[in-house]
Amino acid sequence: MLKPSKVLDCFLFLAVTATLPAQQTLSIDLKDALRRARQYGGQIEAADIATRLAQEDRKQAVAGALPTVTAFNQYIYTEGNGTPAGVFVANDGVHVYNEQLQAHEEVLQLARRGEIRVARAAEAVQKARSDVAARGLNAAVIQDYYTIGAAEDKLANAQKSLTEAQQFLDITQKQEKGGEVAHADVIKAQIQLQQRERDAQEAQFAVDKAKVALAVLIFPSLQQNYEIVNDLAQLPALTPFEEISAQGSANSADLHVAQASLTQAQLAVNVARYGYLPSLGLDVFYGLDANELAIRNEKQNLGYVAQATLNVPVWNWGAIHSKVKQASLHEQQAKLDLTLTQKQLAASLANFYEEAKLAFTQIESFKSSADLAAESLRLTLLRYKAGEASALEVVDAQTTASQARNAYDDGLLRYRVAFANLQNLTGNF
Repeated sequence: MLKPSKVLDCFLFLAVTATLPAQQTLSIDLKDALRRARQYGGQIEAADIATRLAQEDRKQAVAGALPTVTAFNQYIYTEGNGTPAGVFVANDGVHVYNEQLQAHEEVLQLARRGEIRVARAAEAVQKARSDVAARGLNAAVIQDYYTIGAAEDKLANAQKSLTEAQQFLDITQKQEKGGEVAHADVIKAQIQLQQRERDAQEAQFAVDKAKVALAVLIFPSLQQNYEIVNDLAQLPALTPFEEISAQGSANSADLHVAQASLTQAQLAVNVARYGYLPSLGLDVFYGLDANELAIRNEKQNLGYVAQATLNVPVWNWGAIHSKVKQASLHEQQAKLDLTLTQKQLAASLANFYEEAKLAFTQIESFKSSADLAAESLRLTLLRYKAGEASALEVVDAQTTASQARNAYDDGLLRYRVAFANLQNLTGNF
């Protein structure tokens, strides 16, 4: 027997549980799915890291052109030989202390700034590649999203076909009892019903599989407790191809990568040519270089010295020429990549546009075929009830109706995916 306190606890638990809201199924449209994919997609995160790495390279290039200050600390002990200088002539005493601040600047590098321009171009390339990764992720989300819609419609078709098969089995069983048809018709109807049951199971599996594929892209962890806004039957109109082509040329992420890569390669040629030029280094030292660690002894130890160093390249076995040639080949390759990217973009736009246009023109035909197949099934079933058609004709009409409905959904899927890919290529997502 429960204690009164335990009974009270149970009542409180049930009361609190009753007031908790039931877990609701999350409803997601295409824009929400794309937003979630950008938030949780590993591809985007990897591309962002590459962009941040390029930003750090740019910062380092800028810092490399500016003066640097270092603290130089040194103690030198020289073996004595009875003289103040010691054994080694180069040292000015047995004990030498160097405590200096050194300011260094490559003067010509500060004026040229070529390395900074190359780093900025590399950063632009990575930003464009980040956009490419986002577009690629969009394409995957679009395909998976509309695949779910088509799978759900096919599941509804399979359930409808299952209902039709069940109705036909009921008809054959009743007519067999009345002596109007042979038992073979009942067997054929049973076989048809079993096939439709398997089709419905496969259709449900296709829906679950498609939802898993999309969930991997749009959720931080795998979950299937969501549904999409199935707008597969809504058919947005195509814009003229000239307008789509212009938008693609202006907004193509792949084209931006190729253009930025060409700019980077052209700047790299100029940087490689710097090897032919002399370098001018300016150094200023302030501190002490003395035999005693003191600012003053018999004389003033603390002071400064400045030096300028001009290095002129004379001979390096053609290494500079090879670097310039190598950079020029990279530039040539970047030009070829740009031309190829332009051609591929034009081909992709044309292919997606023609596919969308063809799919759009066929949708009405698919719809008409589905309606005709449904009407044919209805009439064949009436003829069977009247004894004018065989069970084989009914089964054939049911199969035709099922295939026609699925073909209509495939046509819708083909158009929406092609249209969405056009939107993705032109930067409208």
